[in-house]
Amino acid sequence: MKILAIETSCDDTGIAILQANKNGDFKILSNIVSSQIEVHKKYGGVHPALAKREHQKNLVPTFIEALKKANLLKVNLSVFFAAAKNTEIYRILQREPELLKQLLPFLKKYEKPDIDLISVTNGPGLEPCLWVGVNFAKALSSFWNIPIVPVNHIESHILVNLLENKNIKFPAVALVVSGGHTQIILVKKIPACRQAGANYKILGETRDDAAGECFDKCAKILGLGYPGGPIIAELAQQLKSRSPNPKAQTFGKLPRPMIGTKDYDFSFSGLKTAVLYADRKIVKKDSAYKKAMSAEVQQAIIDVLIKKTTKAIKDFNARSLILGGGVSANQELRSQFKLKIKNLKIDFLVPEPALSTDNAVMTAITGYFHKNKTQALNKISADGNLRIK
Repeated sequence: MKILAIETSCDDTGIAILQANKNGDFKILSNIVSSQIEVHKKYGGVHPALAKREHQKNLVPTFIEALKKANLLKVNLSVFFAAAKNTEIYRILQREPELLKQLLPFLKKYEKPDIDLISVTNGPGLEPCLWVGVNFAKALSSFWNIPIVPVNHIESHILVNLLENKNIKFPAVALVVSGGHTQIILVKKIPACRQAGANYKILGETRDDAAGECFDKCAKILGLGYPGGPIIAELAQQLKSRSPNPKAQTFGKLPRPMIGTKDYDFSFSGLKTAVLYADRKIVKKDSAYKKAMSAEVQQAIIDVLIKKTTKAIKDFNARSLILGGGVSANQELRSQFKLKIKNLKIDFLVPEPALSTDNAVMTAITGYFHKNKTQALNKISADGNLRIK
């Protein structure tokens, strides 16, 4: 079967087309992501209203590019265009005027592609952004009569690992860490297993800032720009001396919030505040200082993530560790996790960096495992606080 996937949970407009075989093998026919980084740079973070507008502008061009790459874009030689369907699209996209303006000419120009299922992220995320993707999916589903399944964004970050790893050993512990979420999740099974009971259990999550958000805010304090995670990682990597930190005596060691608590929760707002206070005391904020502080920020976050996650692995006798989310693209985090769990004798699953950040391939894979849970259009809605279960 061929799955069209739509991802608009935050500031990346993602469209992917995935071919899935009955034996669970996947082939990516196309995976297109339109980034909004340049739009949000001056704000130091994602502005929801701007992100919504950009999704409306980007979805149809991104869709065309994805269809073209998958060799599924065909010009419609018929002049027929159903007025009733036209009216329905107006109703669905009444709050997405820019998207409606672009979609109608597209539907008139091109034939229905060879797509069996539409999979769309409906939460969690920024609700204005989620609605654009959901309404786009609904419009296509209505016009082309293709079934649609809504999927959970957090689950997608976990299941994208099945692209290259068909046989995950359970139970597994998943760490999903991004700009908006930091969660440790016990994965009991995947939906295809069909055993009774829940698939997932959230063991712990952030009580305030997510790890990725902390990276961004610390980078802003240091005047490094946006997005903060990749910039901090790059500066940290440039340090010639990693241990001891050559500038540690200047600002002291940063705190590792909640690293010693017995639960699996996180809190990164205190780390951000510590960076702010430390930075105010520095007179010469030169390159050496910024590299040293970046290394310390990164290590503080990594220390907490690893300590909490390995505790969950041991407590629940996990047989696999799964990483997901944009922060999991951090190479230092990956390498330190590999070293830490080496003696635990468990499988370590992490997607390639391009599939760690938000993309529609992960939405398509999750849609495949929920292909029997298609819903009527009036039952599908966006939920910014959707929980995994």
